[in-house]
Amino acid sequence: MARRGDTRARMVRSAIGLMQRNGAAAVTVDAVLADSDTPRGSVYHHFPGGRDQLVGDALRSAGDLMTSMIRESVDKPIPEAIDTFLEFWRHLLTTSDYRAGCPIAGAAVGGAESDPALHDQVAAIFAEWHMIIRDALVAAGAPAARAQSVAIMLVAATEGALILARVERSLAPLDDVADEIRHVIDSLDLTA
Repeated sequence: MARRGDTRARMVRSAIGLMQRNGAAAVTVDAVLADSDTPRGSVYHHFPGGRDQLVGDALRSAGDLMTSMIRESVDKPIPEAIDTFLEFWRHLLTTSDYRAGCPIAGAAVGGAESDPALHDQVAAIFAEWHMIIRDALVAAGAPAARAQSVAIMLVAATEGALILARVERSLAPLDDVADEIRHVIDSLDLTA
């Protein structure tokens, strides 16, 4: 018999996967139950707030995971950090047959606009990513004002490349964006 935490974790993973593939609007109770192979009673047992709590918890979990990955990446020299981050996305795209993208972007475009709490959660996650990248760029010698705009560009370009890669079923958009990101980073003439 599955332990309580296992069932909850399976449901959260299923919700994240649904967000990656189809956006937050696709995270319905029925879809999560089917994907996680859990009984209906599990939803309100583990998520008394229902679908809203499930989506919020899944977004929080995905955001924490992605934020940790970004933090770990920027401990390396910036060019290596970018390569590590982009390699994660290459792997996700190819292993999912180009069906999965960023769950945070999936929540942003697939449900956050009609849910103020979800919108705020997505905005906070993106803001944290910008801050982490900006601080790493400044620590490496980039001017603060430029580091902020480059951090936003890195996230926006990567998210856009992920969408195009899924549509084209090709890594080419991600590879092209990676090349351009490297040119931008080189233009910063970083010392670290």
